[in-house]
Amino acid sequence: MASAEEKRQSMLTEPVELLVLRLAVPTVITMMITAFYNMADTYFVGKLDTVSTAAVGLALPLMNIVQAIGFFFGHGSGNYISGKLGAGDTRSAAVMGDTAAVLSFLGGTVIVLLGLIFDRPLAVFLGADEVLLEPSLEYITVLLWGIPFQMASFTMNNQLRFQGNAFRGMIGMAGGSLLNVVLDPLFISVLGMRVKGAALATVISQIVSFAVLLKMSGRLTLKMPCFKPSAEIMGALFKYGSPSLFRQGIMSAAAVCLNQSAVVHGAAFIAAVSVVNRIVMLGASVVIGLGQGFQPVCGFNSGAGQFGRVRKTYLFCIKLTTAFMTLFGAVVFVFAPQFILFFRNDPQVAAAGTLILRAQCITAPLQGVIVMTNMIMQNMGRTVRATVLAIARQGLFFIPLLYIFSAAFGVTGIQITQSAADILTAMVSVPMAVMVSRELSRKELENNESI
Repeated sequence: MASAEEKRQSMLTEPVELLVLRLAVPTVITMMITAFYNMADTYFVGKLDTVSTAAVGLALPLMNIVQAIGFFFGHGSGNYISGKLGAGDTRSAAVMGDTAAVLSFLGGTVIVLLGLIFDRPLAVFLGADEVLLEPSLEYITVLLWGIPFQMASFTMNNQLRFQGNAFRGMIGMAGGSLLNVVLDPLFISVLGMRVKGAALATVISQIVSFAVLLKMSGRLTLKMPCFKPSAEIMGALFKYGSPSLFRQGIMSAAAVCLNQSAVVHGAAFIAAVSVVNRIVMLGASVVIGLGQGFQPVCGFNSGAGQFGRVRKTYLFCIKLTTAFMTLFGAVVFVFAPQFILFFRNDPQVAAAGTLILRAQCITAPLQGVIVMTNMIMQNMGRTVRATVLAIARQGLFFIPLLYIFSAAFGVTGIQITQSAADILTAMVSVPMAVMVSRELSRKELENNESI
């Protein structure tokens, strides 16, 4: 195993293209496995009926909130950790890691308590009507118990990734995800637990991932964590983690608005939205995984003042993700009805979902510049710009367009809203991308002149 100094030197000297790909492989696999196990829930529940599929889909905003807070602590601490490691300050990095992990678990515990107290209002808020209320409650009330473990897992996984230990994070996330795929059919069909079985399988898998990540991060010891929520620690969490919190939080708000707008069109439409989200998540997981491979490279090299390498990595990642999403979008566009019918063999679900899926395939290539620009803004500590870009897609554009388009075009308006929001977000991202590239070039030039 490489020492911390050897790892640091690798981050600062290895060709960035090879470095990003090496770091991205485990993160892409982790993201894809997570997408697959979410697909597993949808697939096996889809074998029951359309109402159950819709009920499970309504929980997506809740999971987005959990991910938002987990990523807040994970990205906030991870950016800080990678910068400190790049500068050789291992002690500060260790304190941040333990403090963020503990805070994340405690935050998840608070959500569980509030969710159990207000379970019925929560289900209604997520979009459940009288048809979907009871199956939604069956799923959500079990799912809540896994939130502290899942939230802390997101945090620890991101910390490992920012330290250049993405493979260890992958092992932790993959173990639980694969277990979920095995437990889903057992609990849902064999034991006849239906949607409650899907939730129980997920909770057990989350606990297993949490335990494995504790081991991977060296925390399965009798040693007390270095829990020191100092002003510096909390300031760094908010500085580096706020864009992720806003981005994922706005995604949750957008999903709630979508559920509430879609539920009037029936369970089949809600089920279609749920299935499309799972399919789109597969492509997005690759983009995010590549971005997560990019972030530690950016963090280490920014901390060491090597801005030319940061710029080169950034542009490489935009080109790679754009090419991938173009191919992904083309394939899914052609076979959109077949993909949807695979998860829920219902002509109404397929009819409602095909236009949604194809519209998002058209704008899929834009995700590269959107995601990578947001990530580099976050890594560079450009909190305001990163936050604006983080909330643009789902907040500034999607939510207003949803109500405008649904009023003007009815159900078709709802189906094309996400794609319209993606186009507007790209129009904001491209000027920011040019600005970042020029800033990095200027810093590189200044460093060269000072040598």
